[in-house]
Amino acid sequence: MGRIARFGRHLVVDLAPLRQSRDLRCLGAAQLVSVIGAQLTTVAVPFQVYELTRSSLAVGLVSLAQLVPLIAGALLGGSLADAADRRVVLLFSQLLMALCSAGLAVNTIAGPDLWPLFALPAAAAGFSAAGEAGMSAIVPNVVPRSEVATTNAMFQALFQVGQVAGPALAGLLLAGTGAMVVYWLDTASLASAMVAAMLMSPQRASGPGRPPGLRSVAAGLGYLRGRQAIQGAYLIDINAMVFGMPRAVFPALAAAVFGGGAQTLGLLYAAPGAGALLGALTTGWVRRVRRQGRAVIAAVLIWGAAITCFGLVHWLPAALVLLAVAGGADVISAVFRSTIIQLAVPDALRGRLMGVQMAVVTGGPRIGDAESGAVAAAMGPAASVISGGLACIAGALLLARLLPAFTRHRAASADEGAGPAPVTEAAT
Repeated sequence: MGRIARFGRHLVVDLAPLRQSRDLRCLGAAQLVSVIGAQLTTVAVPFQVYELTRSSLAVGLVSLAQLVPLIAGALLGGSLADAADRRVVLLFSQLLMALCSAGLAVNTIAGPDLWPLFALPAAAAGFSAAGEAGMSAIVPNVVPRSEVATTNAMFQALFQVGQVAGPALAGLLLAGTGAMVVYWLDTASLASAMVAAMLMSPQRASGPGRPPGLRSVAAGLGYLRGRQAIQGAYLIDINAMVFGMPRAVFPALAAAVFGGGAQTLGLLYAAPGAGALLGALTTGWVRRVRRQGRAVIAAVLIWGAAITCFGLVHWLPAALVLLAVAGGADVISAVFRSTIIQLAVPDALRGRLMGVQMAVVTGGPRIGDAESGAVAAAMGPAASVISGGLACIAGALLLARLLPAFTRHRAASADEGAGPAPVTEAAT
């Protein structure tokens, strides 16, 4: 029994950092309630757009409209996080997001009109990306460096819980009370997140910085030159999302390959999230992984292999299992990629480089949707999935060869000397 208990402790996500850091508890609470609230709105907006237009194209354009604000918010928000108190950046982003959700509620009462359903979610997406960049930059300053991977795994678990609970709750509320209540609940969740963030201690970046803006962003990007470990963390995720993200062909696969309808489609969309949640909840082992670059490469190879096999099967249960495996692998990749960037970047630049990470994470899947859709139009949906999965595997192997410092990247075994030396803006 003792051996089984030890195995369970090493498998289940480790919550010990929460007991050690009050600031982390506040940050975790803010993350959980804001993710659940954001998922409420993520479901309600396309629901309303489709009710108004009866157009799937219009629903897709709502997501596309968020791409530029997401990237701009991530990059500029990251530069702001390196120039100001990161807690304040998080607070203001939550306040602006709450105003957007309140605006959606008022629009529902008044009409609703279509244009606010495009403009307000796009603005909220930019504010959210800015807040996420600031939050990610805070993490290494509120836990020991040896606990950063464990903390990232815990935040992935919180995020995935919100990803599952939010849409389920939104469906119930939309059927029972309507979209207005959903938007007000999102507003309330963001108000709660603001209270949690206000309870944190100040979180200013160490070292001198420069005023936020495009020059500050450029200085952060300049730090990437010659640093293969950080470059690899970005590029391997772009590779996985652009080539191995088959969401755009799920509707065609549900009908043509699996012979189902809306219920089958819902299962296809839910399976990666279910796998990601299970993967996040079983990450108690990540703190013992030293070869983090190889761990990312292995996770992306598993993702690509699972997606390739998904394109080959015609039995729905097997397809769902493969998508779940892919989702679990994606979580492991995300944990180690974030840890590599957070610990390899000086604190004075961390907000900007985490902003780049947010731009990659949010922009890659949208480019992947376009890629898989274009290939499906030319070659068919199954061929799109299979070719994308194989391209993902080939890209990961190529990056491992071209970026040996990323492949060899190891986590420090102790806190002392684990991170990069502090730098000034002039050094970048």
